[in-house]
Amino acid sequence: MTTPLAAKIAREYGTPALVIDMDRVERNIARIQAICDTAGVANRPHIKTHKSPFLAQLQIQAGAQGITCQKLGEAEVMADAGLDNILISYNLIGEEKVARLGALLARTNVTVAADNAVVIAGLSNAGISAGRPLPVVIECDTGRKRAGVETPAEAIDLAKQIAGTPGLSFAGFMLYPTETGWQEAQRFYNDALGGVRQLGLNPTIVSTGGSPNLKNVGNLDGATEHRPGTYIYNDRMQVAAGVATWDDCALHVYSTVVSRAAPERGILDAGSKTLTADSGGLDGYGLILEHPEARIARFAEEHGFLDLSKTNSRPAIGDVVRIVPNHVCVVVNMADEVVMVRGDEIIGTLPVAARGKLR
Repeated sequence: MTTPLAAKIAREYGTPALVIDMDRVERNIARIQAICDTAGVANRPHIKTHKSPFLAQLQIQAGAQGITCQKLGEAEVMADAGLDNILISYNLIGEEKVARLGALLARTNVTVAADNAVVIAGLSNAGISAGRPLPVVIECDTGRKRAGVETPAEAIDLAKQIAGTPGLSFAGFMLYPTETGWQEAQRFYNDALGGVRQLGLNPTIVSTGGSPNLKNVGNLDGATEHRPGTYIYNDRMQVAAGVATWDDCALHVYSTVVSRAAPERGILDAGSKTLTADSGGLDGYGLILEHPEARIARFAEEHGFLDLSKTNSRPAIGDVVRIVPNHVCVVVNMADEVVMVRGDEIIGTLPVAARGKLR
């Protein structure tokens, strides 16, 4: 069954459409800001989820102290819109990126992360060209086996290199502990902190990360800030992680049932180019709110294949359904704009201004 709002969105914008409930967005912003405030940790939200200067400004107005970007291109978009105090949480390599980073540093406050000597050596020219030191935090791997140094000794060596490199200043540490690995992260940080203090250095930033870690905010002794991102919209992964409820999911993909070729199957007009093939480790590719026992089983580029074998409530051709995606960040990056609503009213569209920034 199609709700009146869904019918209106389909009529005015077509489907598939990404729709955000601004009441839920604002409630999510306030809730997580309160968690950080209570823990005595600054909130530095990651904009990788919404990629919108407008929403980043809402986060700042609610009390966030700076933002996090994963790509230099994202940071440039945010700075162009007046955002300041930007952490780029990614290794930046190459003359082209370093030149752009220097230009960015010359006009706004920016900090970058690094986890190896090659990156640190290259960053020097950014600070020199900007005429002021570029703050650098050391990314530490505390269990995820992604980027980051694996031992406190490596972190200490990099801190020494940063402090001795023209154009750079040592700013601290960036960690992304696993949800159950905070004791190990504490030991890593304690050892690294002791080592850099012996060098006469002191971290001003100790940054922890992740919306799945919202239940752990403040559990690292010495942390100064946290970097949650997905919380502004939430998704099936956050619900599965126990840090959000379905009522906290602020972005829904509105999609039309375009085929019911057999009783136990159907086709949505949202395929891999909308919902993406990122399963997030979950069964199926999204929760259909009107038919929660239906399963989005697989994709073609423009087809979402419905398995209706376990539900007696089956959509009809032409029904517009609302889907909570598995991983909202990648879904947002596929769209040029989102539709904003409050209650049953459409209030406008919002550009996804920093989408598609590959570098």
